[in-house]
Amino acid sequence: MLEKRLLHIVLALPLFLLTACGSLIGGRTSQFVCSYDTVWETAVDTMKSYSITSLDKDNGAIETAWIEMDGKKRPYGIFRREGFGNLERARMAIAVKKINDVTSINVLEIRQRWHARGGASSQAAKWWPVEPSEEVMEEVTDNLTVRLKEKGCEVSL
Repeated sequence: MLEKRLLHIVLALPLFLLTACGSLIGGRTSQFVCSYDTVWETAVDTMKSYSITSLDKDNGAIETAWIEMDGKKRPYGIFRREGFGNLERARMAIAVKKINDVTSINVLEIRQRWHARGGASSQAAKWWPVEPSEEVMEEVTDNLTVRLKEKGCEVSL
């Protein structure tokens, strides 16, 4: 019994790590020669157009609420079947960090699709991760860059 349970854990661990690391892929990172406080305040001000659910200045974390929307058509499976509609939701996660003489800011959209898997199990009816919208992350990043340049911050390479 214990061996079987251990085998399940060993088999599930790589999948868990892949899923956890995959959620970090795709974020947009920019660095600015600017004070942490200026970058933080600008990021908070920029994200006010979204519904902010969490602000943690000490850890540099800003998170927004989920927004539901119509998504693009995303066929799935080997036969490229259509899912059960195209309802998606997204939220933004912003990370601000002080690194030596620069402050880095990472913009990540976390996007999920409802019920994009077939089958009659309870696993079919839930939110599934999908790739983030490059356009949304670019829009937020560009907006932050413009606002920070207006405050005298320089982009660091």
